[in-house]
Amino acid sequence: MPNPTLSFQRYLQQHLPLYIFVTVLFMMGVIFGALLVNALTLDQQQNMAQLIDNFFQTAMHGFEGTSPQSFADLFSLHLRWVLLILVFGLSIVGLPLILLIDFIKGALIGFAVGYLVAEYSWKGLLFALISVAPHNLIVIPVLLISSVAAISFSMYLIRCFILRNRAADAQSFLRYLLTHLTLSGLLVCAAVIQYLFIPRLLEWAAPLMLQTG
Repeated sequence: MPNPTLSFQRYLQQHLPLYIFVTVLFMMGVIFGALLVNALTLDQQQNMAQLIDNFFQTAMHGFEGTSPQSFADLFSLHLRWVLLILVFGLSIVGLPLILLIDFIKGALIGFAVGYLVAEYSWKGLLFALISVAPHNLIVIPVLLISSVAAISFSMYLIRCFILRNRAADAQSFLRYLLTHLTLSGLLVCAAVIQYLFIPRLLEWAAPLMLQTG
């Protein structure tokens, strides 16, 4: 019977460089997204400020304990990222697209946090911790693990089809699908947090955000 600890250590040794690479790429996306805030025109800043102010007004009156989006919408929004990575990992040419997804996801988060901090200072940072961070503590690791699994499988396909001129075995394919099925299950937890708990936090934070000074 294989030792789970040794198997995990072997897995880390084999994939640690990939984890470092995709994490650095994701962080580069975060930095890029934060810098994009400075590229907004005055009209764009005013439009975004109005949208966020309207959202705060809505949140202050309460979401009645649930998110303004349905649970299915929130879950499918997160699931789409994982499904895209899964599909791209099934092809040799999809490898750079996986990296692009990691960068784009980082840029979106970086832009959201960067804008809130630039516009609302410490209150923006607090709001980002409440609205952006909780579910992303699950979503981001899921995407990084999914990316590493997809990159590894894509490289495996390259070795099989190009270097060894043979088909990939079914066991590796099933293991790849099982990994993403498990990760999709974790996204349910992220959607639950975003649907049930974050609205309560937003209702508490909205009056603070609308205060002047």
